[in-house]
Amino acid sequence: QSQLVESGGGFVQPGGSLKLSCAASGFSLENYAIGWFRQAPGKERERLACITHNRGTSPFPDSVKGRFTISGDNAKSTVYLQMNSLKVEDTGVYYCAATSLDGPSWYYACVTGGMDYWGKGTLVTVSE
Repeated sequence: QSQLVESGGGFVQPGGSLKLSCAASGFSLENYAIGWFRQAPGKERERLACITHNRGTSPFPDSVKGRFTISGDNAKSTVYLQMNSLKVEDTGVYYCAATSLDGPSWYYACVTGGMDYWGKGTLVTVSE
């Protein structure tokens, strides 16, 4: 059974850092691009970035560019989201998702959120 499990969320003060993990099981990262998305309270889901096994990535939105980085460990079937200089507006549920590289465009799937599998999310709260 294909599954994505996020971890690493929690409470952090503004300016702090968190590193989220997305553990994939039931499928190989060589065949899927993995992405991070988030949804703030009362807002629509926002795409952050996606990564492939050979380190192809999609760009972060301006809201997090320069503060967030995405990386992967193929051996551990895990993708990470390093978040630095966190702001109150980064609060939300962070999801990871996967899309098959056999599809027409993993990049398009990432940008539009048309992913094949989704995790249940991990909550990040940035507050004083």
